[in-house]
Amino acid sequence: MPVKKYNPVTPGSRFRVVNAYTEITTDKPEKSLTKPITKTGGRNRTGKMTVRQRGGGHKRTYRVVDFKRDKDGIPAIVKTIEYDPNRSAYIALVVYADGEKRYIIAPNGLKVGGSILSGPGAPPNVGNALLLSEIPLGTEIHNIELTPGKGAAMVRSAGTTAILSGREGKYASIKLPSGETRRVLLTCKAVMGRASNPDHSLRSFGKAGSKRWTGRRPRVRGVAMNPVDHPMGGGEGRASGGHPMSRTGIMAKGQKTRNRNKPSNKLIISRRKSK
Repeated sequence: MPVKKYNPVTPGSRFRVVNAYTEITTDKPEKSLTKPITKTGGRNRTGKMTVRQRGGGHKRTYRVVDFKRDKDGIPAIVKTIEYDPNRSAYIALVVYADGEKRYIIAPNGLKVGGSILSGPGAPPNVGNALLLSEIPLGTEIHNIELTPGKGAAMVRSAGTTAILSGREGKYASIKLPSGETRRVLLTCKAVMGRASNPDHSLRSFGKAGSKRWTGRRPRVRGVAMNPVDHPMGGGEGRASGGHPMSRTGIMAKGQKTRNRNKPSNKLIISRRKSK
């Protein structure tokens, strides 16, 4: 998937790199699969700001995506590949043989007119949803369930993929994009292939206004604040700010935040690689 770089005719276009959207086939979503989104601006029900740097942005419509892929044994034809403003990967509108329409996360390489299938006995082709017990070892997968029948919870963002590395007992060993290797029940489903839009990480906003379009407001660095406003604030001159931490004092580096008694710890074979 190519990206488009602008000519530096203005300061905002000098470093601007955007998606070319060559794989998109339509700009109008399926109306029956959309819902309205109410913006909060980072405020809770009482109007208090609970999340900073939120607000504004372009109006969005939510696309209802099928993460469960529970329509087993019924083939579907890919009708369109669409852009979804609520996620980084593309989505595909599929029409099942019985006439039902659903959105799915589009795998990389899925084309309009292609066929997908889910459930036991489905071939291990790109876009098909299979149980982990039926997927060949060493295969790239995405949209992985953690609880059988609950829907995909892992490896859903643009260009991500996991590797099915082994099976033992009732569990499958999966190497995740973070480098972590963990066990998942063989009765969970996953989709073959890699998630679409792999060049999503190459984009560059180019100007502050582009960030505002996504609903993100300006962010002030902690070291630029006063001591009353941030633990890293204050000092004479341009002080380093000390150990990196959040505004509430939670360390950004070095401090372990995962609960040592979390039940899923026993399912993690090896932790992700630290930077």
